Amino acid sequence: MASGRFFASVALLTAIAIGVSACGRRGPLDTPYEAAVEARQEAIDRGETPPPEPTPPVADRPFILDRLL
Repeated sequence: MASGRFFASVALLTAIAIGVSACGRRGPLDTPYEAAVEARQEAIDRGETPPPEPTPPVADRPFILDRLL
């Protein structure tokens, strides 16, 4: 009987851990280019020396394994 409670407790704790681990920022992901542009603008707004201007991304070329995704 005690082993049944133990497994139920472990299952409950595992479910809670999985639920909490899913927490995070909701919304679209930032590309590295967008993040660099945003960081540069924030530095300019604060009056600091801005980092170098990021180069825009190149056109996305297809990859042979893209069809698997």
